Amino acid sequence: MSAEATRAGFAAILGAPNAGKSTLVNRLVGTKVSIVSQKVQTTRFPVRGVVTAGAAQIVLVDTPGVFKPRRRLDRAMVRAAWAGAEDADAVVHLIDAKAELAAEEPNARPADKLAAKDAAAILEGLKAASLPAILALNKIDAIRRDRLLGLAERLFGSGAYSEVFMISAADGSGVEDLKARLAAAMPEGPWLYPADQTGDLPARLLAAEITREKVYLRLHDELPYAAAVETTAFADAKKGALRIEQTIFVERDSQRPIVLGKGGQTLKWIGEAARTELAVILERPVHLFLTVKVQENWSETRAFYTGVGLDFDV
Repeated sequence: MSAEATRAGFAAILGAPNAGKSTLVNRLVGTKVSIVSQKVQTTRFPVRGVVTAGAAQIVLVDTPGVFKPRRRLDRAMVRAAWAGAEDADAVVHLIDAKAELAAEEPNARPADKLAAKDAAAILEGLKAASLPAILALNKIDAIRRDRLLGLAERLFGSGAYSEVFMISAADGSGVEDLKARLAAAMPEGPWLYPADQTGDLPARLLAAEITREKVYLRLHDELPYAAAVETTAFADAKKGALRIEQTIFVERDSQRPIVLGKGGQTLKWIGEAARTELAVILERPVHLFLTVKVQENWSETRAFYTGVGLDFDV
C-alpha cells in the first residue's frame, strides 16, 4: 500500500445525551474505547477510537452529550463537544429515532421530550456554525418504516445535513455503510496511528473510566451523577500482573454507604466487574483496589478538569 493511497482524519460523533454515541464508537472500532451506561452524560471528555477501513484511518472523537449546561462541569463538557466537531473532517449528528418519534406523541415521556429538544438545539447549532453534518438515525429497530422515512425527510429538509443514514449501533445494522462513508470523507495523507491501535486514551485514565462505568451500571437508580473515579496507582506487580489503585469520589456522606453496600458487597461487585474487563482489555492479570472517599467539591477542582482534558475556565 503506497503512502499516496492512504487517508486519515477525524470524525466527530455529536449528539444529545444517551443518543448512543459511545455504543456507535465502540461498534465502529470493534472494541471498547468508550464507556457505555444507561445513564445520560456518561462521556465527560472526547475519547478517540481509531478505525481502519481499507486504506483509510478514521479517528473517531466520541464527544460528550450536548445539553443545556447548568454547572461548570456541564459547561466544560458541552464546550468539548463543540470543539471536537469544529476541528473534525467529518461530523455525524446521531439522533435517537425512537425518542424523536415518541416526543411527538401527546403522552410523551419527559425524557423523550428533552432528547428531542436537545437534538433540535444541536441541529440549530450546526446550521449556525455552518458545519455540514451526516445525519445518523439510531435505534431504528421496531420503528415502522413509514414513520422512519417521514422523520428522515423532515430532518433532512432542515438543510443541516448532507445525507442520512439509518443505523442501530446496538446490533450493527447500517454501521458498515456509515463507516465506508466516513472513510471516503477522510483527507489524503499518512495514518495518524499505528495500524493495530484502537484508541489513544491513557491506560490509567481508561481504567478509571471502566470503573466509573461499573459504578453507574450497579447504582443507576441510587446514585445521581455525583461520582468520579481517579486512578492513584498503576504499576507492575508479580508474575506479569498489574496493580491498580483507585479512589471513587462522592459528594455527600450519605452516598458513601450506597457505593459500599451492605457488608461492602456493592463495592466488591464493582471491583470484580471492573477488574475482569480490565484484564481482557489490558491483556494481563489485574489486581484492583478500590477506596471510597467523600469530597464535596470534586467537580469544582482544577486538577480534575486537567486530568480528563476539559477546560476549567468556562
